[in-house]
Amino acid sequence: MLNDPWFYISILLATMVGTLIGYLFRSQIFENKIARSKDKAQQIIDEALKETENRKRQTLIEIKEEQHKIKLETERELKERKAIVLELESRVTNREESLDNRQKSITKREEQLSVKEEKLENKSYELKQKEELVIEKLSQQDNKLQEIANLTKDQAQAIIMKKVEEEMSLEISQYIKDEEDKAKFEADKKAKNYISLAIQKYAAEMASEKTVSVVSLPDDDMKGRIIGREGRNIRTIETLTGVDLIIDDTPEAVVLSCFDPVRREVAKLALETLVQDGRIHPARIEEVVEKSRRDVEERIRELGEEAVFETTIGRLHPDLVKLLGRLNYRTSYGQNVLRHSIETAFIAGKLAAEIGEDEILARRAGLLHDIGKAVDHEVEGSHVEIGYKIAQKYREHAVVLDAIASHHGDVEPKSIIASLVAAADALSAARPGARSESLENYVNRLEKLEDITNGFDGVEKSFAIQAGREVRVLVKPETINDVEIHRLARDIKKAIEEQLNYPGTIKVTVVRETRAVEVAK
Repeated sequence: MLNDPWFYISILLATMVGTLIGYLFRSQIFENKIARSKDKAQQIIDEALKETENRKRQTLIEIKEEQHKIKLETERELKERKAIVLELESRVTNREESLDNRQKSITKREEQLSVKEEKLENKSYELKQKEELVIEKLSQQDNKLQEIANLTKDQAQAIIMKKVEEEMSLEISQYIKDEEDKAKFEADKKAKNYISLAIQKYAAEMASEKTVSVVSLPDDDMKGRIIGREGRNIRTIETLTGVDLIIDDTPEAVVLSCFDPVRREVAKLALETLVQDGRIHPARIEEVVEKSRRDVEERIRELGEEAVFETTIGRLHPDLVKLLGRLNYRTSYGQNVLRHSIETAFIAGKLAAEIGEDEILARRAGLLHDIGKAVDHEVEGSHVEIGYKIAQKYREHAVVLDAIASHHGDVEPKSIIASLVAAADALSAARPGARSESLENYVNRLEKLEDITNGFDGVEKSFAIQAGREVRVLVKPETINDVEIHRLARDIKKAIEEQLNYPGTIKVTVVRETRAVEVAK
């Protein structure tokens, strides 16, 4: 049966019929689903249309309400604007009326001004005619005066101006002289009072200039021991101290020579110790010199502290204290620089107290004004520059720096205390016996002083008197009058200040003398 072909055909036909029936059945099911879907879709569409219609009606209602509101708002704004326009129209009307009134007033005033202007023109014309008449009469009078005086107008004017100029010149010169005398009298009176008070309250000891020290010996035999075998002892001392030992015929004395006073003091102290001890040989010399150097350093510190304590200026940097102590071994024209600095500090302090300035700061500036001299033989530059740099390094007060920089007139002082320190420095240096000068320097300074004075026109001769503290000038009376001698004195004073270096002050006295000499025969 399996081999029968109709069997397979019947099976194939049955399969095809079943498939067709299944397809038709599924198609029917799909058609039913589609029909239901269409109904449902139509229902959704209908509902959406209804919803849309409802919303449309609601929107139309809202739009109408909004339109009504806008209309009401527009009407209200129109009413307000209309009221504003009416008010503005009213204001404009009032302003136009005011402008009309003002225009009428201006027109009336213009008419009045026109009348006044016409009157002024008439008066101006009359005044012009009168002025021409006056000018004509003045011209006639000038011509008559010129005919009478036999001078032109310019010549008469020149004569009058010259006479007035001479009279005014004399009056001005006399006024200047009177005011200068008055100012000098008052200034000298006050300055002398202040200076006398400052000097009375402090007095310092004098010092003598020396570049050598002398060590006394018990006998002349000690000189040989100091020299030593083949000069080894003296060479050792000179090498260790840097001081020259001069052993000559001076009985029982050895001279120590050195430009550095500290080294000279070390050598003096060491030699005195060796002479007193009696043991003089290179090893002992080295030991004693080192000990003497430490003793001198300690003495320098003590002297600096004593100076600070004596002047009561407060705390000072330890290095500055040591430099102050070194000034004790420094002299200037025979004056001990440390004593000079202390004296300057006290005088500056007293002067500051008299005029109401800071006395402590003035004493501090006075004490440190010559601090550069402690190392001026070791450092390049003047003692002013060196001292300024040292004080600046240790952050001293600006007034102290100003006093150091300006106490010799290298720069202009910026503070009153700096000026007081310069004055105190000059007072301390110029007082009698404070300093000594060599005869050659003294003579040269006096000669230069007279040369400067003789160089002015009208000077007949001049004399430096009172040890160079005053110069007396005799002028030619036919060249210099009584008024011009005051100008000449000022010019000479300025020339001396610019060209001459001198301690203290120099008084300039100009003398004019007229002599009439007749010889009876």
